[in-house]
Amino acid sequence: MVQEVQAVLVLTTVPDDASAETLARTLVDEKLAACVNVLPPMVSIYRWKGEIERSVERQLVIKTTRALVSALEARLRELHSYELPEFVVLSIDRGASAYLDWVRDQVTS
Repeated sequence: MVQEVQAVLVLTTVPDDASAETLARTLVDEKLAACVNVLPPMVSIYRWKGEIERSVERQLVIKTTRALVSALEARLRELHSYELPEFVVLSIDRGASAYLDWVRDQVTS
């Protein structure tokens, strides 16, 4: 069975495994995220301050609720090493009821 819920996915990138682990654990520990997936290293090519850059990064997929997006963004900015960290919010329109209930339960005090 599926249900509608205000769960969201938030994407960000970090420069290395240590940063990924620290950020993921902190967000879950502080109940700003139910779960954070740390994806394998990838290469990012982008323009920054007029120059084409190449970096090896890890993509983080953060599962949380829409109600926590502002608090999550503020905390991520405090913890992040980048001057301008990626912060992209993707809506979840539908999902398995039990899983979405679990996400909500993990971030609710």
